Amino acid sequence: MNDMSVFVKIAPVIALIAAICGLAFAMYKFFWVKGQPEGTKEMANIASKVRKGAMAYLKRQYKTVGVFFIVMLIIICIMAACGLLTWFVPFAFLSGGFFSGLSGFIGMKIATYANSRTANGAQQGLNKGLKIAFSSGTVMGLTVVGLGLLDISVWFLILRALLGNPDEIMAAMLTFGMGASSMALFARVGGGIFTKAADVGADLVGKVEAGIPEDDPRNPAVIADNVGDNVGDVAGMGADLYESYVGSIISTGALATAAGLGYAGIIVPMLIAAIGIIASIIGTFFVSTKEGATQKNLLGSLRRGTYIAAVLSAIAAAALIFTQLPDNTGVFWAVISGLIAGVLIGFFTEYYTSDSYKPTQKLSGSSETGSATIIIDGIALGMNSTAIPVIIVGISILISFFAAGGGGFIASGNMDSFAMGLYGVGISAVGMLATLGITLATDAYGPVADNAGGIAEMAGLGEEVRNRTDALDSLGNTTAATGKGFAIGSAALTALALIVSYTDKIEALGGNLQLSLTNPPVLIGLFVGAMLPFLFSAFTMQAVGRAAQKIVVEVRRQFKEIKGLMEGKADADYATCVDICTRSSLKEMIVPAALGILAPIVVGLVLGVNGVVGMLAGALVSGFAIAIMMANSGGAWDNAKKYIEAGNFGGKGSENHKAAVVGDTVGDPFKDTSGPSVNILIKLLSMVSIVFAGLIVKFNLIDLISK
Repeated sequence: MNDMSVFVKIAPVIALIAAICGLAFAMYKFFWVKGQPEGTKEMANIASKVRKGAMAYLKRQYKTVGVFFIVMLIIICIMAACGLLTWFVPFAFLSGGFFSGLSGFIGMKIATYANSRTANGAQQGLNKGLKIAFSSGTVMGLTVVGLGLLDISVWFLILRALLGNPDEIMAAMLTFGMGASSMALFARVGGGIFTKAADVGADLVGKVEAGIPEDDPRNPAVIADNVGDNVGDVAGMGADLYESYVGSIISTGALATAAGLGYAGIIVPMLIAAIGIIASIIGTFFVSTKEGATQKNLLGSLRRGTYIAAVLSAIAAAALIFTQLPDNTGVFWAVISGLIAGVLIGFFTEYYTSDSYKPTQKLSGSSETGSATIIIDGIALGMNSTAIPVIIVGISILISFFAAGGGGFIASGNMDSFAMGLYGVGISAVGMLATLGITLATDAYGPVADNAGGIAEMAGLGEEVRNRTDALDSLGNTTAATGKGFAIGSAALTALALIVSYTDKIEALGGNLQLSLTNPPVLIGLFVGAMLPFLFSAFTMQAVGRAAQKIVVEVRRQFKEIKGLMEGKADADYATCVDICTRSSLKEMIVPAALGILAPIVVGLVLGVNGVVGMLAGALVSGFAIAIMMANSGGAWDNAKKYIEAGNFGGKGSENHKAAVVGDTVGDPFKDTSGPSVNILIKLLSMVSIVFAGLIVKFNLIDLISK
C-alpha cells in the first residue's frame, strides 16, 4: 500500500474533526447542565461555597505547578540547545501540560455546577438526577478525549509538514507526553491529599467522635470534603486519563514506525481514537433509568451506554484496519482484546467493590468483631483482587502480540515479527481507551452524585430525595472504583508500550543495551523500580495523615469554641478548613511528585540505560499490583460502610457502623490518593526516561567506570 494515499493524507484531519465534534458535544452538555434549575436559595449557596473553594484551590495549584514547568522548560531548552532534543519538545511539553490541566479544570467546573442541580433533579425523580449527573460526567469524558486527540492531530500535521519522515515525527512526538504526565501527577497527588485530608478529618471528628451524620452542616470540614471530591476525583482523574489516552496513541505510533508500517500504522491508532469519540457520543443517549431502580438496575443503565459504544468502536475499527492494514489484519484482534480486557477489568473491579456482590457484603460482616478485623479483611480483599486483573492483562498482551504477528519471533527469533507483535500490544492499549469518552463519564459522574447527596443533607431536603441521592452516590462509589481499575489497567499497557519505545530510542541513539537479568545494572534497576511505588505510596499516605491531623485539630477547636454550633444555632467556619486543606496539599504534593521526576534521571546517571530499563520494568510490575490492591480495598471499605448504613448488620449508629467508618477512613487515602497516583507514576517514569534518554546515553557513571 502507498503510505501517502489520499486517505492517509487526510486521516489526521479526520481525527481533528472528530476531536472538535467531541468538544462541541461537551460544550452542548455543559450549557444543558448549567441551564437546569439549581434548587432553593440554600442549595445554591452551598454549591457556591463548594465552587469557590474548588476554584481557589486550582488557581493556587496551577501557580505552584507553573514554577515547576518554568524550571523544566529551561532544562529542556538547554538540552535542545546541546542537540539532545529537538526544539519542538519544549513547546510540546508546554502544550501537553496545558491541555492536561485544562481538561481537569473544565471537568471540575461543570461538576461544581452540576452538584446542586443533581440534588434538585432528584426531587423530580431518580432518572432526572441520573441524567444531570451523568451529563456532567460526559462533559469531563469528552473534554479529555477531545483535547487529547486535538493536541496529537495538530502536532502531527505540523511535524509532517516540517519533517516529512514518519520515524523523525514519532521520535519527536514520543517526548510530548512528559508535560501531560507531570501535570497529571501534580493534579492527582495534590487533589488526592486535599480530598482525603478533608474526608478523614470530617469523619473522625464528626461521625466517630461527635456522632453526627455524614454531610451534616454542623461539621466545619463538610464543605472542604465536598470541594475535595471535585479537585481530587474530577480534576485529578481527568488529568490522569488525559495522559494515558495521549500516551497510548503516541507510543503505538512510535511502535508502528519500528514495525515498518509507516504512515498507515501511525494513523490507525489516531483514527481508532476518533471512532471512539463518535461512539461515546452515541452511547450517552442510551443511559437512563426508572424510578425505584436497584443498584444493579442503575449499573445496567451505565453499562448499556458503555457496551454500545464498545460494540460500535469494534465494528468501525474492523473496517479501518482491514482497509488500511490489509497485510496485517490480525491487528484488529489486538484492538478487540484491549476493549474486552477493559470491560473485564471494570467488571471484576465492580465485583470486588460493589455491595451488590459477596466480597463487600462479607467485608461488612467483619465489622461485627470490630474495626481491626474489617481492616484486616479489607486489605486481604484488595490483595486477593489483584490476581484477576493481572491475568486479564497478561492474556490480553499474549493475544495482542500473537494476533499482530509476533509468533514468528517466538518460533525463530524474527525481529520483524517481534516489532509487529509489540505494535499489537500498543494498539490493544488504544483499544482499551478507545471509548474513554463514555467510560470516564461514568467515573466523573460519581463525585457529582456524592456532592448532590451532601447538598441534600445540608439543605434539609426530604427523606425521599436523600434516598435517591444515596442510591446515586452508592452507584458513584462503584463506578469510581471501576474507573480506577480501568485507569490502572490502561496504564499498565501504556507503560509497557512506552518501555519498548524507550528501548527503541536508546538503540537509535547508539546506546549499549544488555538486558539480561544477570546484568547488575538491570538487576539493581529492577529492585529500585519495584521499591518506588511503595516509597511513593508511603509519601502520599503520610501526607494525607499529616494534613488530616490539622483538620481534626481545627474541627475539634470549632466544636469547642463556637458556642451553639452543635445545637445548630451557629454557623461553622468552613473557609478555614478549606484553606488548611489547600495549603497542606500544595506543600505535601512536592516530594512525591519530585520522586517520580528525579528517580529515572538519577538511576540513569548512575546505572545507565540498562538500569533505567530495569527500573521501568520493576515499577510497572509492582506498581500495577499495589495500585489495584489499594483502589479495591478502599472501594470495598467505602461500600461496606454504605451497606451497613442501608440497614444491614445493625445499621447507622451501631458498633458495626463505627467499625466500618474506621475501615472507610483507612481506605480513603488507599483509593483516592495513593492507589490512583501510582498508575501515573509508572507512566511518568517512562516519559521522563524518554525525554532524558540522550543525556543518559552520553553521561552515566556505570559506563565511565566500565571504561
